[in-house]
Amino acid sequence: MSNVLDIEQSTLLLELTPPFDKRDVQLARRRQAKVWHPDLAPPGKQAAHERHLQAINRAADQLEQLAETLRGGRVSASAVKVSAAAARKARAEEGQRAWEAEQRRQEADKDRKVNDPFSSQVPDHSVVHRYARCLSYPEWGVGTVSGIYFTGEDDEIQQWARVSFQPGIRTVPAGSLQFVDFSKPDPGADRVERFMTAARHALAEQDYKLAAQRLIYARDADPDNSAVLRLMTLAFWQADNLPAAARSVRDWARVEPERPAPQRFASRIYEQMGAFDLAVEAAERAAALAPSDADAWERIGRLTLRTGDTERAIEVLERARELAPTVEGLLDLALANQLAGELGGELTACEQATVLQRDSAVAWSRLAHALARSDRTSDAIDAAKRALKLEPEDGELSLLLDALLAQQQRALPAA
Repeated sequence: MSNVLDIEQSTLLLELTPPFDKRDVQLARRRQAKVWHPDLAPPGKQAAHERHLQAINRAADQLEQLAETLRGGRVSASAVKVSAAAARKARAEEGQRAWEAEQRRQEADKDRKVNDPFSSQVPDHSVVHRYARCLSYPEWGVGTVSGIYFTGEDDEIQQWARVSFQPGIRTVPAGSLQFVDFSKPDPGADRVERFMTAARHALAEQDYKLAAQRLIYARDADPDNSAVLRLMTLAFWQADNLPAAARSVRDWARVEPERPAPQRFASRIYEQMGAFDLAVEAAERAAALAPSDADAWERIGRLTLRTGDTERAIEVLERARELAPTVEGLLDLALANQLAGELGGELTACEQATVLQRDSAVAWSRLAHALARSDRTSDAIDAAKRALKLEPEDGELSLLLDALLAQQQRALPAA
């Protein structure tokens, strides 16, 4: 390949319009990096994104160095034209050499066919497509390929294309193009992957309504795709469309009845809708599918407390404590015992919470209030002081401490 710097190809890669300076090149590099970062690539296209981004960075480095050497620090349109003409001339000379080499090869092939006609039975063929879509950004729609270009040399050669989409002309790596044959319908798996990729881009931009709409198309192409249903549930939930999220999570649970994840989502969605009975049922199913998950049992306990079923709350929270106690679960158990009138169970749960997390101001505060309802005034004062040391701004606890100190028996000092 020729060593002539082709500024025109570099500007096409960066989607720059001359004249431009170093700052314009830097901004263009950032824009393209946000579009072609490997983390945004669909499955199997990370390498194509990475190679295209490397070509963009090389072009940006060359243009920045060029801008620094020119007078005024700007690359003019005439400089781009001169560079493009020189590069085209170099490519034409190289093409001539390649054509001559190809002619020599064809002559050798003719001689081989005469003397060895059965050495190869594979015909040469070439197919040219005009319409294509970008697998990395299917939301751009079907575009018209206006040019195929090559950069680099030897093993580092990079192929990319300029394609005119509905949003505008885009520079894309050739590996991310899918050529369209309008005479055949797209397979369902291709449509699912296309809409899933577009939905992930919308989710990354926090456009949850658009993501949900694209996922509806993916679900229509494959109604039993669990990944589509899971992502659609999340999109509807984030878009605050709770009825649609509930329908999606029911479809997800129907496709994956053995997994607790859809039941956990259903429980949270029903809770946000205010349907606590349905939330408890979904949480019970999730716990039945994952009986060793302490968090699932704690969730049942919190929901049953909201429905007023104190006995069931104590039962499931005790089970969660046996599996893996947490401060939140122990304090919920203390609340359930308090509502049931079990002061001993409340004190035990609060004390265990302070042992589990020594620097929890909430646990020490709850313990102080529980001890204040018993005859252990000194212990209540110590717990209140400990909680105030961790959370000095707790006015309610300060009032409790003042009341406890006033109740404490005063003793005369020894002689």
